[in-house]
Amino acid sequence: MDYEPVKFGVVGLGMGQHHCKAIAAANGAELVAVCDIDMERTNKMVQTYGCKGYSSYAEFLNHPGMEAVCICVPSGMHADFGIQAIQTGKHLVVEKPPDVKAAKVQALIDAAAARGVKMEQIFQQRTSPLNRRIKDVIDSGRLGKLVGINALLPWYRAQSYYEDVAHGRWKGTWALDGGGSLANQGVHTMDIVLYFFGRVKSVFGKFGVFTHDIEAEDHTVAILKFENGAMGTIMTTTCAYRGTDQILVLFGSRGQIRQSTYLEAWQIMHDDDPKREKEKAEEQEMLALYGPREARGETTANDPWALSSDGHQAHIEDLVRAIRTNTDTMSSPVHAKHDVEVIEAIFESGRTGKEVFLS
Repeated sequence: MDYEPVKFGVVGLGMGQHHCKAIAAANGAELVAVCDIDMERTNKMVQTYGCKGYSSYAEFLNHPGMEAVCICVPSGMHADFGIQAIQTGKHLVVEKPPDVKAAKVQALIDAAAARGVKMEQIFQQRTSPLNRRIKDVIDSGRLGKLVGINALLPWYRAQSYYEDVAHGRWKGTWALDGGGSLANQGVHTMDIVLYFFGRVKSVFGKFGVFTHDIEAEDHTVAILKFENGAMGTIMTTTCAYRGTDQILVLFGSRGQIRQSTYLEAWQIMHDDDPKREKEKAEEQEMLALYGPREARGETTANDPWALSSDGHQAHIEDLVRAIRTNTDTMSSPVHAKHDVEVIEAIFESGRTGKEVFLS
């Protein structure tokens, strides 16, 4: 469906460059303004997209006709910048995570509710057709009683990744990154784990700094107990040299699914199928749709800039739909707050050596 274009602005032109690209490609969206204290970044986006550039956030928020803002500043500033935008009536797209503290996420949620604006939370894995098929299988009960989910994120970042002196060394800090491998890279993995298996009841975690000179952590391991009775594990790191893609294994009483870059196994029982013919046929169909493809070269497992804008574009278009139809977004900080709560609990567990229960 065609909608009257929503006029977007982007603040923070590190990751925000991908948002600019996504807005330019999205149906029903128009990039009208960008903002960054680094005018070299700003001018690059102005020249590329023909929009207006600002170094002042207050002036940017007053850009004529701008309806929505993509918040792409350091993670620990998301709620602060978002609330300022909400106070001027702007709808939001918020980069992951919504903020690094659950209390700040709640303040963002409350401000949006009071002003009646829409918020879209960036978690591209939720837009994946395969992940939406998996979610449907779980929600329909076809996987049976949920038993376990195991997630690995064996990624790599060189020390130089953490040393962006020109824009502040915020990555790998507690205040602005909320942690390291778990809070930054691994928050995507955490979100898809919770998207599939629901709310977490308790965690037991360990973390540390192993190969980088950073304040927070570059390797975290945790056990998760879910409210539905399932158990799971999550491991995140930026120490795995060269990096490989995220690995997910999830299973219930009636089947299991495994995926990394692509679907590796789709093994789900069918009633009245003693020879497993329906099961095998379904697996072959799913592997044909989502299975192995030829090697893609560099990915975000080893290069943070090897990022497609497709997932961002889907989020942009979803916010456009929500604004123009006055309906809910598919992903918002309301959902993502629990990601932050679980991450905070894992770090608390790591510091205390105790299992931490979530309220």
